[in-house]
Amino acid sequence: MSVPMTQSGFAGTANLNMSHAQPAVPFHVMTKPVGPLCNLDCRYCFYLEKLDLYSSRRSHRMPDDVLERYVRHFIESQPARLPEIEFCWQGGEPTLLGVEFFEKAVALQKQYAGGRRVANAFQTNGTLLDDRWGAFLHDNGFLVGISIDGPRHMHDVHRTDKGGGASFDRVLQGIEILKKHNVRFNTLTVVNRHNARHPLTVYSFLKKVGSGYIQFIPVVEREDPDSETLAGPPDLEDESGLDRHVTPWTVRPADYGDFLATIFREWVKKDVGRVFVQMFDVTLGAWAGAPAGLCAFAPKCGGALAMESNGDVFSCDHYVYPEYLLGNIMNGDLREMVISDQQTKFGNDKTDTLPEYCRKCRYLFACNGGCPKHRFLTTPDGEPGLNYLCAGFKKFFRASESGMKKMTALLQAERAPAEIMRK
Repeated sequence: MSVPMTQSGFAGTANLNMSHAQPAVPFHVMTKPVGPLCNLDCRYCFYLEKLDLYSSRRSHRMPDDVLERYVRHFIESQPARLPEIEFCWQGGEPTLLGVEFFEKAVALQKQYAGGRRVANAFQTNGTLLDDRWGAFLHDNGFLVGISIDGPRHMHDVHRTDKGGGASFDRVLQGIEILKKHNVRFNTLTVVNRHNARHPLTVYSFLKKVGSGYIQFIPVVEREDPDSETLAGPPDLEDESGLDRHVTPWTVRPADYGDFLATIFREWVKKDVGRVFVQMFDVTLGAWAGAPAGLCAFAPKCGGALAMESNGDVFSCDHYVYPEYLLGNIMNGDLREMVISDQQTKFGNDKTDTLPEYCRKCRYLFACNGGCPKHRFLTTPDGEPGLNYLCAGFKKFFRASESGMKKMTALLQAERAPAEIMRK
């Protein structure tokens, strides 16, 4: 669903300048070394269906030649001025490959690094972590993202194993392994229709388990992705008309806005500079005039690709469909894929298809229309392309505006945003 944050914020990538022969800034690849295979069967996971896309494959394990080609080519494809190259490993569940696969990946990184530093981000459900994993992740400086949706009664609603059994205890055991071996980790919480109603319970729990870096990812999934754009005024509190078009676990826009706003009010009083929340970090950056730190809120897409275990490269993790296939790493050039006409159009479409309603919005600078995958509502005047979460975003932006302005003023005065807690 996402990738771990760096210690100073989200590991996303700014917009690409597509006019040069190679990317002017780093681009990101979410690597799926075991494809969509997973030992859990989370009800809201959109990636398990990718098994159908690769149903003819006997194994979803990334072959050694694909791994070597990818490691070498990804390093070579990044701008020469970049001092550190970051790899992101996700799934499915990457720990299914075993430690040996990643030992091989790290060895290849050292072989082809050319004197540059290499960092690794690793997203896992944590259920298969043991002492061997803990020692490896620590010794090689991996930043680990752990998927956990709150306390037991919230987490186990949707995050079940293949037999429908609970996964909560095994995730906590995984977190304890990381703590034991002093592995840096952050948490990824999928905000769904159930846990969205209990923001402070979720937030308090995440702090209790030791997460100092928190990502809140809203689940938005249509019942019929191929259906026409939905109608629906974006600011109505009564969202029952939308419910029949989305899955039962999809978060309601107003609930999502309340969730973020409630946690922000707690965070801005007690936790600024102590706990980093991705959404707050990114929004503060927008108020301060920094480039978008999260691709969903950037003016354009195109700088965050996805690669399957056989080397197929797609425009985005949310667009792993045949029509968005850019090529294969074994016979293609990553740089050419990133600056291709196909990917350039994919990136530009985010801005080019933005409704006038959004262009006139006072929060456009912070949102930029959100993720294109979620832009399936119509505006009040009937124009397509409005984000399903628009009402929620606005609730959060309004609720946080005063605090964001105060922290921005502190930054501009070269003072720490945490000083807001003294007021």
